[in-house]
Amino acid sequence: MGSASSVTVPYAAYLRVYEPLGAFPEPERGHWERYARRENLPGVQDELRRSLADLLPTPPVPVPVHESGDAFVALLDGVLCVCPWRTRLRGWLALEELAESLPTPVLDAALPPVVRRQAEADYEHWLERNPDARPWIRTATWQVPLRWFVLFADEEREYGKGDGPRKELVLRYRTPMVEARRRVARGLRTLKDAIDEGPLIDGLVDVGRWLEEFHPRSLVELDYGGLVHMVPEADLADDHSAGDTAEGLAALRAGDGARAGEAYERLTERWSAVRNRQYAN
Repeated sequence: MGSASSVTVPYAAYLRVYEPLGAFPEPERGHWERYARRENLPGVQDELRRSLADLLPTPPVPVPVHESGDAFVALLDGVLCVCPWRTRLRGWLALEELAESLPTPVLDAALPPVVRRQAEADYEHWLERNPDARPWIRTATWQVPLRWFVLFADEEREYGKGDGPRKELVLRYRTPMVEARRRVARGLRTLKDAIDEGPLIDGLVDVGRWLEEFHPRSLVELDYGGLVHMVPEADLADDHSAGDTAEGLAALRAGDGARAGEAYERLTERWSAVRNRQYAN
């Protein structure tokens, strides 16, 4: 059996925002500037392994005691951009979502009530001092939410072996913040004209509000993350979900309900097959 430091952790996809260094106040800006010059910067699997290691002790540690000083780093038009992990904040947010998605007996077995109550109290105290805090990373397990694809175009799709030392398979989209915001606004207009209300509209409104929290010259990234380890490579190669989403929205704007329905059917079949793997032996 592999250790927590060697196992590949699958099943999660990510929506990230990388902000330019100028968006960060000092001394944080200086920290990230020095950090970006390091060799062998950690990747998404390193972040997940550290989180997994915290769940091994008894009792488990659902939220890190200290905030992470790590980040993902990218270049946008030659400008260094940083996406802080903020693992502690995301741990608190994930704990809230977990309480809404699992039956109480299952949740109690995984995370004893006393552990959860302490984490909730710590979050309340921290939030009093940091009322405007927001994560740079959103996470989804066993799927990529369809609303995330609205932010991207098919030509922004990147598929292949990554640049890291492990040369892991990567499927991701990257776009400038201005394009992501424009597509959200246009997508919302199209959906509201076509269907008036629904969970897709609500979810897209939420994503749009989140994007408004960041610097306008940021980079937005959708990363399939660990999903590439569970979906067959042939299926990944044929996965053009952002293109299908854009085609469906264009069909709605043109009043072509049949073509919109075909695009939506391709998306739902693809992602239903992925989600169903959660319940396979």
